[in-house]
Amino acid sequence: MKKFTIEIKWSVVFTLAVIVWAILEKKLGYYDQKIASHASFSFLFALVAFAIYFFAIYNKKKHFFMGHMEWRQGFVSGCVLSVFITVLTPLSQYIIHTAIAPEFFDNYVIYIVKKEIMTEESAHSYYNLTSYITQTVFFALSVGIVTAAIVSFFLKSKPRTS
Repeated sequence: MKKFTIEIKWSVVFTLAVIVWAILEKKLGYYDQKIASHASFSFLFALVAFAIYFFAIYNKKKHFFMGHMEWRQGFVSGCVLSVFITVLTPLSQYIIHTAIAPEFFDNYVIYIVKKEIMTEESAHSYYNLTSYITQTVFFALSVGIVTAAIVSFFLKSKPRTS
């Protein structure tokens, strides 16, 4: 487990960033009066997520691999980071939707039904804590792995010459 301390640290940083982002969304009104723009605004978190992956894998390269890291090593580190983030995702979603924005699902259902995108029954079955946790777990893992591949490509070291 000691060889994964960097990934564990950065997965906690990521999880805290998700919670802080949710507080920002709430303060800016994206959970009620601006709910129509919630998805677009939430997409901006991708920049924060990418930056965290970059700093995490860079940290691994600098302190664990002593400045020289092959793409595969960075990718494995990023995949491990993604797994730890995925494990913490249900906790962050629970905190967000019970302590920070318990009104989110009700407001989103009202918005979706009013716009005639879904029936009320369908909206309630899709927009609830259990469904959101499931969605975010799969999203965190899949997007995390892709992000790890991209970041590792940019952070890989040039092959050593003899």
